[in-house]
Amino acid sequence: MTFEQIMTELKRQHYRPVYFLTGEEPYFIDVISDYISENVLPESEKVFNQIVMYGRDANVYSILDVARRFPMMSNHQVVIVKEAQNLKDIDKLHIYIEKPLKSTILVICYKDKPDKRLKLFKSIDKLKDAALLETKKLYENKVQEWINTYLAERGYSIVPVAASLLSEHIGNELSKIINELNKLIISLPINEKKITVEHIETNIGISKEYNVFELNKAVGEKNILKANRIIDHFSRNPKSNESDITTVIRTLFSNFFLKLLKYHYLADKSQSSVASALGVNPFFVKDYEFASRKYSAPKIIQIISILREYDLKAKGVGSSSASGGELMKEMIYKILHQKF
Repeated sequence: MTFEQIMTELKRQHYRPVYFLTGEEPYFIDVISDYISENVLPESEKVFNQIVMYGRDANVYSILDVARRFPMMSNHQVVIVKEAQNLKDIDKLHIYIEKPLKSTILVICYKDKPDKRLKLFKSIDKLKDAALLETKKLYENKVQEWINTYLAERGYSIVPVAASLLSEHIGNELSKIINELNKLIISLPINEKKITVEHIETNIGISKEYNVFELNKAVGEKNILKANRIIDHFSRNPKSNESDITTVIRTLFSNFFLKLLKYHYLADKSQSSVASALGVNPFFVKDYEFASRKYSAPKIIQIISILREYDLKAKGVGSSSASGGELMKEMIYKILHQKF
């Protein structure tokens, strides 16, 4: 089942005897288990009929014992097993899954990739009433779209550059993104519904001038002065997440040059087609169009080789004692000045 399907059922008070929530993106697992914990039973029934257990502390037999109990003065009992990936002998839960009680709502939160060879998963597949959710990390090129959707559902919006700044700075971990978005929402003046770069700079501490997004743009424009200023800022602020050379290399590679190379080989270069193919907001298509005139496809391939070279150096392969800041300066110089 999808996250949306499960949540729709829960809000309609359609409950299943078993929820197995698994995968690498914990946000969706937490939202579902928290909703069940907060909404299925009234407060007066939770004392006797709602139990939360943790995989590190519990064992399979104690879970089986609790799950097989009947509720007290209630239609349901809720049993939530958190961090189930730490539960020893978890496969033995298949004994219960094969014959679950209809009055028990068993929620298993397994925050890791599931081993589908286990009897447990085969039993869940056979149980028609079970809800199985497998979550995956959000692809980086989908983060900005997800940010827009999350805010729109709450009556807010964000300018494209601000959304790009957030995704570049935070990555694709949804719980972190949501924390920052909620901070921004709370900080907005009354009746203001649009998040701007200025809001991000003031409330999250991301500089609107010195960040990896602006570095990508400066390199794309071959703006040597601006690119060097940003790298110099990174060198003088090594504790910043964005100042890490591996972050700079990753964003230059995956968020700029790889997409720019793909742009060169697109047959349809209309704004909508490019935005779809590259997975970017249409607002940024003009940046790739401009950069394509600065960097030919063969040049981009050579630049990718430079990025790989410095990725290895940053990891200590064939490198001297140069700092991350020094390596970044060398790398940017080669990209912007070297004759191809």
